[in-house]
Amino acid sequence: MTPETSARKPELRVLLCAPRGFCAGVVRAIDAVERALEMYGPPVYVRHEIVHNKYVVEGLKAKGAVFVEELHEIPAGTTSPVIFSAHGVARAVPEDAARRNFFAIDATCPLVTKVHREATVHHKRGREVVLIGHAGHPEVIGTMGQLPEGAVSLVETAEQARLFQPRDPGNLAFTTQTTLSIDDTAEIVAILRERFPSMVAPHKEDICYATTNRQEAVKRVAPEVDAMIVVGAPNSSNSQRLREAAEREGCRHAVLVQRASEIDWNAFGAIASLGVSAGASAPEILVEEILDAFAARYTLKVETVHTAHEDVFFPLPRQLRSDAAE
Repeated sequence: MTPETSARKPELRVLLCAPRGFCAGVVRAIDAVERALEMYGPPVYVRHEIVHNKYVVEGLKAKGAVFVEELHEIPAGTTSPVIFSAHGVARAVPEDAARRNFFAIDATCPLVTKVHREATVHHKRGREVVLIGHAGHPEVIGTMGQLPEGAVSLVETAEQARLFQPRDPGNLAFTTQTTLSIDDTAEIVAILRERFPSMVAPHKEDICYATTNRQEAVKRVAPEVDAMIVVGAPNSSNSQRLREAAEREGCRHAVLVQRASEIDWNAFGAIASLGVSAGASAPEILVEEILDAFAARYTLKVETVHTAHEDVFFPLPRQLRSDAAE
């Protein structure tokens, strides 16, 4: 065996899921922080991580963004902008900001705002609102916080859907978190509809286009590869759902990683094919970092698997647009 042969890297077929990575709501939220920094200078305060990605958050911190979990952490009397994250907030948060005379900018994803409005309308019409989602997630906290305590019943699993006992079975409506598993949510909705046939559904699917498209791409690729990497943060709901979708479709080894440094190379060994996707809050530069790490160990043959085209765009919050004063 020649030295050239012994040093030859094994071949690896890489299937890149498309769409992947940033969605329109995430782009809008990040742009909102960067635009506020340009217009007003640092610091710009952000309540909660603007999106669930450490790389993005650290990059914004370096530019002058200050992240807090609650408004009381912001100095009293500040005139700096205070931005609410893409996940949305309970009604009490902007009310508190107004009491403190903060210059508040709402970067909530418009598709989350749609869910807030749906829940509010159902409540005004006297319906009990069922929210399908994950307890403790910022989006769920924000949606439940649109209504008085006790007005929203959270259902997380199919088992909970079977056991749920509403106050008035004939007067129900449901909404969902925007970043859920399509398949899990469909199962929960089917159970609820079988038990409560008159339950009112959203006019349009609450699970957002980006969540749906990324899951469909992963479901297409997962059965064809030996392993799947999803680039995303552990607290990112849509990223976790991508990993679960890969497992459900039969991928033997599906992992969620934030950076190439987190890859356990012993777990990948003699694979011949790899799928790669990224959650809606993961920037493409991290996908490239992952590919570079594999290219150092394998000879890559990269193919892109397209399952949908995305051209959604959301304008910046009003206070940050050039026509704000008009």
